[in-house]
Amino acid sequence: MIEAIIFDMDGVLVDSEPFHIEIEKHQFERNKLIVSAEEHLNYMGMASDVMWRTIVHKHQLNIPVEELIDQNRTESIRYFSELATIPVMPGLIELLEKLKGKNYPMAVASSSFPEIIELILKKTELRDYFRVVVSSQEAGKSKPEPDVFLLAAKKLGVPPTNCIVIEDSFNGIAAAHAANMHCVAYQGPGSNPQQQKEADAVITSFDQLGLML
Repeated sequence: MIEAIIFDMDGVLVDSEPFHIEIEKHQFERNKLIVSAEEHLNYMGMASDVMWRTIVHKHQLNIPVEELIDQNRTESIRYFSELATIPVMPGLIELLEKLKGKNYPMAVASSSFPEIIELILKKTELRDYFRVVVSSQEAGKSKPEPDVFLLAAKKLGVPPTNCIVIEDSFNGIAAAHAANMHCVAYQGPGSNPQQQKEADAVITSFDQLGLML
């Protein structure tokens, strides 16, 4: 029985993945780092600190991880603060209104920096739809570990097996399954269908999700 819905943010609520990719590519260039598109794709849905620790190890960088994380946080906050608008996914507001009308408790569980999550939710006027907002940093571990989803379920007061997760990345889908949650993959503009094969279901519009709940 589904009692609560947990949403990823980037690539699910908002079409922000292209912004993150641009920020990260600029940071790669700044640090004279060559990261292939294929490698970059593997970091989608992963918290920034975990991504940069992985990159430092993989590429044997002499730059401190903390410096790279701070670079990314500072640049991300500047970038998203300066955006006039952040696009919300088509049909999302209608879905959230429908779920709100059915009294479903909803949460956001994201790998983004806490400051970025709040900035985006405020700028898009989505914040009031969600009873709970958690980040991987708060949970202590990044996706594909289940911690961020388990923390969201705990704060909602709903057993993990009674939660449904809406994700778009391979790491997010793996995290949802590790948390023993049903996972629906949203195939949005920047999604890679090949990375969504492990989801319990795949949707291409939020109308389809509305019919499931």
